Amino acid sequence: MSNALAIDSAAAWDAGWWLAAERRYSPNFNARPEGTTVDLVVLHHISLPPGVFGGDEVAAFFENRLNPSGNAELEAIAHLQVSAHFFLRRGGLLQQFVSCDDRAWQAGVSCWHGRHACNDYSIGIEIEGDAVQPFTAAQYKALDPLLAAIAARYPVRAVTTHSEIAAGRKVDPGPTFDFSRLARRWAV
Repeated sequence: MSNALAIDSAAAWDAGWWLAAERRYSPNFNARPEGTTVDLVVLHHISLPPGVFGGDEVAAFFENRLNPSGNAELEAIAHLQVSAHFFLRRGGLLQQFVSCDDRAWQAGVSCWHGRHACNDYSIGIEIEGDAVQPFTAAQYKALDPLLAAIAARYPVRAVTTHSEIAAGRKVDPGPTFDFSRLARRWAV
């Protein structure tokens, strides 16, 4: 990444909100512990209902307004308070729900290289998808500048997956995520 791009990416923020993303608001966050360094990015996948793309259900879930409408899978999660910093739609639209300066409730019980409570020091990116269907070219194209912007603002040491920090409990983003499609290589 050139120094000019790093400066531009770093300047494209407002109090932890990346200006290139559509701003939404989730109430499911709190302050990071005092003195915490944000140095990890966690990639997830999500679709609601599972395997269904393009609806408003994920945003509604993050904003605590999910209406299950008799869907058993949605009824099972409607009471949960979950968020992510970013949600990357199939067509490449990027939405931000929580300031990266705050702790989004995205990783749950987690551990990265012996450090527990990954929510404390990570930025969560939910990518619209599942562990079955490939992610889209538009998603990979949108993910590259997001990761570059995050790395320009925060001292990121690694990009990892939910399955790595919650082994045995989570599978996302799953076997259909192709790390080789990312322009910048990260330790996983």
